[in-house]
Amino acid sequence: MTSPGPAIDTALVERLIAAQFPDWAGLPVREVDSAGTDNAMFRLGDELAVRLPKAAWSEGQAEKEQRWLPHLAPHLPLPVPVPVGRGVPGEGYGRVWSVFAWLDGDDTYDAPLTDLAHTAVELGRFGAALRVVDAGDGPASSRGGPVTGWEDGHLPGAVRDLAADGLVDAELATAAWESVLRLPQWDGAPVWVHGDLLPGNLLGRDGRLSAVIDFGALGTGDPACDTMPAWTMFTADTRPLFREAARVDDMTWERGRGWALAWGLVTEHYYRDTNRVLAAVARRARTEALAEYAKL
Repeated sequence: MTSPGPAIDTALVERLIAAQFPDWAGLPVREVDSAGTDNAMFRLGDELAVRLPKAAWSEGQAEKEQRWLPHLAPHLPLPVPVPVGRGVPGEGYGRVWSVFAWLDGDDTYDAPLTDLAHTAVELGRFGAALRVVDAGDGPASSRGGPVTGWEDGHLPGAVRDLAADGLVDAELATAAWESVLRLPQWDGAPVWVHGDLLPGNLLGRDGRLSAVIDFGALGTGDPACDTMPAWTMFTADTRPLFREAARVDDMTWERGRGWALAWGLVTEHYYRDTNRVLAAVARRARTEALAEYAKL
């Protein structure tokens, strides 16, 4: 929090709901366990979810989701969160927040999907469908530009420290990163991207992908960031299915692998002692990406 405020807990959510949505007052509030760093999530009754930004960098996400998710949802082949209420600052809490219709399912980190082939096709189609929605008025995504803008010079230090701990081949990682830096950048019109298609932001039922959640990084730009599931989730056998369904060109795919490399190295380094879930996903991303770079 940028300034002192109340704890984001069930008591706060109960007060906010009672003050701003009295029709829902009295519904049970339960915190949803999550490794996410931007928002706190609570289940409200059986049919609703409350999402509250908890970090300074997540300010504005609620307003963006309120504005754009109703516009995008009808065009997408998988369910996404639909806002049903817009909360405003109150009860000592200083940010805009949201109430969404609850989507059933388990996040796919805690309950890994068993039908990866089906998931690869469905998630690839999701990204392809998102990209063709008119993006003319959309805001820029924080991950819609070159990956160098995101890693902001932190990657060499991450390689150095991880290599010192025996976790990364520094020579391979450095050579791979240098090849990423040589790639031509996106020169097309900006398209919609989810920006954060990690296992914890996907829901599954009966071993299959059922919904896409957490649109905090939603925006427009280069679609390369949305190919990262190829390395965070899929195998050598299912990765081509995802690529075909996503319908991206060769250079977008190469930039996506560069995203997996950079995001994996920097995120594992940053969260390895504080967030085991994100660190584990990041480790898989950079491991899978480096295995491919080693064959090039």
